[in-house]
Amino acid sequence: MDTLSFCVPHLTKSYELTALSNMELQNKTAFITGGASGLGLATARNFISAGAKVMLFDLNEEMLQKAAAELGDNAIYHAGDVADEVSVAAALEMAKEKFGTVHINVNSAGIGGAARTVGKNGPMPLQKFEHIVRVNLIGTFNVLRLCAEVMQVNDPVTADNERGVIINVASIAAFDGQTGQAGYAASKGGIVSMTLPIARDLAKRGIRVNTIAPGVFETPLLASAPDEVRDPLIAITQFPKRLGNPEEFADQVAQIVTCSYLNGETIRLDAGIRMPAL
Repeated sequence: MDTLSFCVPHLTKSYELTALSNMELQNKTAFITGGASGLGLATARNFISAGAKVMLFDLNEEMLQKAAAELGDNAIYHAGDVADEVSVAAALEMAKEKFGTVHINVNSAGIGGAARTVGKNGPMPLQKFEHIVRVNLIGTFNVLRLCAEVMQVNDPVTADNERGVIINVASIAAFDGQTGQAGYAASKGGIVSMTLPIARDLAKRGIRVNTIAPGVFETPLLASAPDEVRDPLIAITQFPKRLGNPEEFADQVAQIVTCSYLNGETIRLDAGIRMPAL
């Protein structure tokens, strides 16, 4: 038997096994923070179209109602603060009661806030720094730890005994923090730094953990921004020369869910942008 005829059947068999080992979106339930708008809502739309169910978690109840009405019967919502253990736990109980369990957690809730370490009026208020870190970093950890507790008792959904996947949202500010972004960069850098240790923590429970670090996207905030704000951002992207579409972010989230060999990784989704100091 020559080498080629020996290898081809072996590779085909391996491919078939791998195909059976990937999580699918259909009939899975996702807990999405920041789900009322922007990247979170785009992800929810993508998941619903693929046959998943979603729990939308956000502070803005009016926007949550509107989003859930748009998405239909496979979407429910709960208003609350990501850093509030009681509120997140209540939303998870609601998701379990309606859909049975949670398989996917996407943490896209976050806030900005710029201030120099020392400015014209003195040092940056410590409360401002604490608030940014509380929402972005502590809020992300709070949600993912509670979701992981639910996921660990799921029946395995792949041949690898995968039970869940967590996708956190950092930012390119974790790597290219600009002037005045100490709090924001610290919060997003913390998300990047905890990705691998949490993936290691949860490996024996069949739960993967990955992070996306988006560049500049066409969110509601930037959609209303004047050209003098948008144009310089577009100018420093490499290719394509535009802001990211929320649907592209949602596609990346779905790809992480369905690629079961991807774990403990942070992916920059930014068209090659590198932010200047300013």
